[in-house]
Amino acid sequence: MKYLDKIKSPADVKKLTTDEMVELAGEVRQEIISAVSNTGGHLATNLGAVELTIALHHVFDLPTDKVVWDVSHQVYAHKLLTGRRDRFHTLRQYKGLAGFTKRSESEYDAYGAGHASTAISAALGIAAARDNAGQDYKVVAVVGDGSLTGGLAFEGLNNLGTSKKDMLVILNDNTWSISKNVGAMSKYLTSIMADEKFNRLRDEIWELTGRFKRRDKIRSAISRIEGSIKGMLVPGGLFQNLGFRYFGPIDGHDLPLVIKTLQSLKNLGGPVLLHLATVKGKGYAPAEGDPASYHGVGKFDKVTGKPDKKTGLPAYTKVFGDSMIELARKDQRVIAITAAMTSGTGLDRFAKEFPQRFYDVGIAEEHAGCFAAGLAAEGARPYVVIYSTFLQRAYDQIIHDIALQKLPVVFCIDRAGLVGEDGPTHHGAFDLSYLSAVPDLTVAAPKDGDELIAMLHQTIDSERNGPVAIRFPRAAIPYELKGKLHSIDWGRWEECTPLTDTVVLAVGTMVATAIEARTKLADQGIEIGVVNARFVSPFDMDCLDRVMTTAKRIITIEENVYRGGFGQAVGAYLMSHKYNGEFRSYATPDRFVTHGARDLLLKEIGLDPDGITESIRSIVRKEHTNGGFLQKLMFRRNDSARRKTSSRQPHLVHSEEKD
Repeated sequence: MKYLDKIKSPADVKKLTTDEMVELAGEVRQEIISAVSNTGGHLATNLGAVELTIALHHVFDLPTDKVVWDVSHQVYAHKLLTGRRDRFHTLRQYKGLAGFTKRSESEYDAYGAGHASTAISAALGIAAARDNAGQDYKVVAVVGDGSLTGGLAFEGLNNLGTSKKDMLVILNDNTWSISKNVGAMSKYLTSIMADEKFNRLRDEIWELTGRFKRRDKIRSAISRIEGSIKGMLVPGGLFQNLGFRYFGPIDGHDLPLVIKTLQSLKNLGGPVLLHLATVKGKGYAPAEGDPASYHGVGKFDKVTGKPDKKTGLPAYTKVFGDSMIELARKDQRVIAITAAMTSGTGLDRFAKEFPQRFYDVGIAEEHAGCFAAGLAAEGARPYVVIYSTFLQRAYDQIIHDIALQKLPVVFCIDRAGLVGEDGPTHHGAFDLSYLSAVPDLTVAAPKDGDELIAMLHQTIDSERNGPVAIRFPRAAIPYELKGKLHSIDWGRWEECTPLTDTVVLAVGTMVATAIEARTKLADQGIEIGVVNARFVSPFDMDCLDRVMTTAKRIITIEENVYRGGFGQAVGAYLMSHKYNGEFRSYATPDRFVTHGARDLLLKEIGLDPDGITESIRSIVRKEHTNGGFLQKLMFRRNDSARRKTSSRQPHLVHSEEKD
């Protein structure tokens, strides 16, 4: 690496000539391809943003100037240019670099992200704080065209346009059909309108017209002329109407042009929008040819571009996608809705077979929820398929538009629990808590692929009213599919084993973990019972009552935060029913879990089979254990208190022990 080896900070980028930066772009691409082939990650988007990233670091003064990246999945080049190259091989790995911007990771990461459409609003907040403090630095928001499908982006644009704050928005457009505009005329027009002399003359004319009696009409005419000229040649009318000075589109891979344009726009006042046309996967033929498949990738052969062969059981996502096709073939009312995640949610085959019954609404989860409500109100059976972390955005629609009206919308929640390398912005560790609080919403968590299939079919086979939420992880199913559809007793838990003195109530992914722990404990002479608590809200009180009369110890395990989750609900029920045994709840910790392979993260927080085995063993044998980062509640007989009060109310102890 001729130039990348010399880059320790953006100051080193500023020392390079334009020709040297062009060579640097090639080196950065090779470094990204090499690293991502070993770690997995977002490939095509990062390759498409290389020239823009280099230009930003050359023109602006980071970290004094602030660059806010929307989603921030395109910041690999940014990390390489800001002193993190020596750790770049740890990208998205446990205790390595994050796959997104992270304020605690580098002073050059002005704002952390992971969800789309946030950059404009966040950058506007930074610009307002700058002005409020009487400071003087530049603020830039980099936004992809996909993020502009999200309503939050337009809220930010609208507020920025009316506030007139000095701020640059860069639209990194790799999808719109604007190839005709990326030519000599557009380049010439943009170079004129961004030129310092032109803008000085424009400001002088504006000031001069202010001296005339009819200045408002004259200025209005000048603005119309400028807008008409640009409107004939460039697609920026929307942004101009929102109060922006619009420039572009220009070729985002023409590094000299991008640098020159940024230098010209750097000191313009007010809201400015620069429109770049880029190519996802630029410089890597497999990614350019199939940018959708190379948007987010696992490990692959960097020479051929072929992914590493995966063996073993299918993913829950695959099982879900196949089941949705079966449902649609069975019932004409079935409609699938997703929010810019067709492939990620396993709906790509559904979209091809049933194009008239499939809707990708873009990055607009709120709209997806309200849209589904309208469909359900007219007799359709909509299935809203969204990652757990993104469904948070549609919480108002879940409550107000769907549950309140008891509409039969089914939420299929992929990526529930810990997702792995994408980390805390994408972990689905909160859905059981925020969904369980909603009245008339059934929340379910299947223990395996067969149970997922059964739940999906029962949502359409029955005519029950009211919404349903079914959560499943980003993981392979734990057992082979039986190949035969079976029904389940809706709303009821499953006693996987006989009940004993110690009973584990396990949710979803934790059922297989509990069963494995049961086998390990049996080898140590400890017998436990396992209940598949597949319906989290409302839960099966009849089964829980049976467990209460049998077990001296009740333990819950869930891949969700403790607060507001399944364990806390069970604990409250036990307390209100004066349960005198011991109760403990194991859940994800009261903190944001880092990124890394999912099995490593589960081990870190003690929710792996070995961790659960050790925790239960220590409870049964009354041995002290640090227990990892686990929530614990204990109900014990408080003999001294009972002697004084003759009460059977249990004593409650809540502790969180740490390594």
